[in-house]
Amino acid sequence: MSRQMVRPGGRSARVQASVHVAVRELASEVGRDALTVPMVAQRAGVTPSTIYRRWGDLQELLSDVAVERLRPETAPGDHGALPADLTAWAEQFLDEMSSPAGRAYIRDALLGDPDGSNAGQCSAYAAEQIDVILTRATERGERTPDVETVIDGVVAPLMYRILFRPDGLDAAYARRLVTAVLGPTGR
Repeated sequence: MSRQMVRPGGRSARVQASVHVAVRELASEVGRDALTVPMVAQRAGVTPSTIYRRWGDLQELLSDVAVERLRPETAPGDHGALPADLTAWAEQFLDEMSSPAGRAYIRDALLGDPDGSNAGQCSAYAAEQIDVILTRATERGERTPDVETVIDGVVAPLMYRILFRPDGLDAAYARRLVTAVLGPTGR
């Protein structure tokens, strides 16, 4: 992956890691809506002022945790051809993002994002994954659309439907979007 978010090292990284773990544990134990900064601070072993200084408020902290949770953990699968690679990726993206946890992470990522940097980072994750798929296809000699075409034709409609029109959203819809972008012969 090309553009990874640079994470600070040393104590700062340890504080971030412990606070992120505390948020995830407490969210599963007491529910996300019951979280407070003092509760997270106590679990993480830091002072509330450390959290306020670093993240500003609870919503920005939740947003930071969400962006980290939305980061893909593995490179997209190689299925031997662009249509198969992009279809598998789109189906997995839909599955992960449309789950209750995925929707909650998307909402949190956007809610605590006053300058749009978290939305940009989430978009960069998808673009990086698509770039890996398209580069692999180009190296196999396949004709490919550009990254933005795939974002506009596959990712954008999936995200819109996930957030605003989830009824009837399924893998067949993701496959139709990929076919529309690549053409019926797979480009």
